[in-house]
Amino acid sequence: MSTKTLSKLDRRHCLKLSLTTLASATTLAALCALTAGAAQAQQRKDAVVIGITLEPPALDPTTAPSAAIGEIVHYNIFEGLTKINADGSVTPLLAESWSLSDDGKVYTFKLRQGVKFQDGEDCDSAAVKFSFERAKAEGSTNKAKKAVFDNVTQIATPDKATVVLTLANPDGNLLFRLGENTAVIVSSKSAATGATKPVGTGPYKFDNWNKGTSVTLSKWDGYRDAAAVKINRVTFRFINDASAQVAALMAGDVDTFPRSGNNPGFDQFKGDAKFVVTQGPTAGKGIMTINNKKKPFDDVRVRRALTYAIDRKAFIDGALDGQGVPIGSHFAPTDAGYVDLTGLYPHDVEKAKALLKEAGVVTPLNVTLTLPPPSYARKGGEVLAAQLAKVGINAKIENVEWAQWLSGAFKGNFDLTVVNHAEPLDYFQYTNTAYYWGYDSKAFRDLAARHAASSKPADRTRLFADMQRQIATDAVNVYIFNPSQVVVSRKGLKGVWPSSPIFANDVSAMSWQ
Repeated sequence: MSTKTLSKLDRRHCLKLSLTTLASATTLAALCALTAGAAQAQQRKDAVVIGITLEPPALDPTTAPSAAIGEIVHYNIFEGLTKINADGSVTPLLAESWSLSDDGKVYTFKLRQGVKFQDGEDCDSAAVKFSFERAKAEGSTNKAKKAVFDNVTQIATPDKATVVLTLANPDGNLLFRLGENTAVIVSSKSAATGATKPVGTGPYKFDNWNKGTSVTLSKWDGYRDAAAVKINRVTFRFINDASAQVAALMAGDVDTFPRSGNNPGFDQFKGDAKFVVTQGPTAGKGIMTINNKKKPFDDVRVRRALTYAIDRKAFIDGALDGQGVPIGSHFAPTDAGYVDLTGLYPHDVEKAKALLKEAGVVTPLNVTLTLPPPSYARKGGEVLAAQLAKVGINAKIENVEWAQWLSGAFKGNFDLTVVNHAEPLDYFQYTNTAYYWGYDSKAFRDLAARHAASSKPADRTRLFADMQRQIATDAVNVYIFNPSQVVVSRKGLKGVWPSSPIFANDVSAMSWQ
């Protein structure tokens, strides 16, 4: 074989080898790309990022009032005896079943057995007794202390799986109340540090709190039904700015915004195939709170003047982009026994001026309008200030962060403020003379006591209506709006609540399709 022939063979072999090597390299690159894509897809399938508007002041819902706490920990870390579902129904959770005495005063709960806390302690009747006695204790900061736990006269634990609650008065709402985040069961071993390191019985355990940015939870393998939980890691990102919320969704930094505060920018997602937009009801009561203890607001004529001064529809259009309905008392349209009282104080500038004059108020009256961070408050505050100015009230706007609002306005240091009370059936706060709006009415307390003592549905409905009329007649606050819930989620994410009977994000019900 000649050298020339060998050279041809060598060239052919080299060419064949080069083509083979190139094909292998191309295949390897493709495989790497597929593997990376699969890894990203898999990561997407077992993790979720949830955007929430406000950062909570703590992570123990039994010691602090912020609804944002429940958005992170309720049903994820902490659980109660009962569960409130997305449709408002109540079903068993840590309690498997219950029975009620004929007089409506004794509830007997049978507990789910074998449940453990994430710190290794048993969740049994002793844990329930500890949790409820802690809520009842002198100095307790539990928001439901007065309405729920002060009514509990005895907590008996005949065995590890049984808890018997004896009430001073019947409470037809108790099963619902025990499903709220104020009634979650905590471990005596770790309760003291629950505000920063929450420990519960739920499907997720606390990982990290990056202050000002996010809270991260991970799936707890010790959960009683861990195999059914599809999301292994959840991050709650705090994004208050409306435009930043939109940008985070568009960039893929956030997978869902369950409660946006009616962000007008979310309209653009309705025509985007990558997202799903839903709208549902809430239990919220948006109000301009009045400090009833400060002059001249201690005069009911002045409070009524404020109510006449406010145009509810203009507020809803201006602050919520129309995503809400007017209310006339501290009940939401979804609440049992709701009565529409918006006609009691229609928008009437001249009537407002006349009442101020009758009360001896010299105008212009200078007041401070304290506004927390949510957009309904900041945008709505501008609307309210303009409307108040038309009746001779100069409202100086004071923007504060939530921590300042909780330590100031919520402690009674304010003239007027704006807030959405998100908790359902929280009318009982009007029986608490120490609550931040300072309402003191024996007539209302008597109605609430009669309602609590009644076991007949017709009587309870009638008394609910009477209670609404009482606080509306007294013009305790200016009742403005019930917000709708607009939910934006990335397509494929299932299980996000379409409505908010309570502020919670049940991540164990979520999955990627």
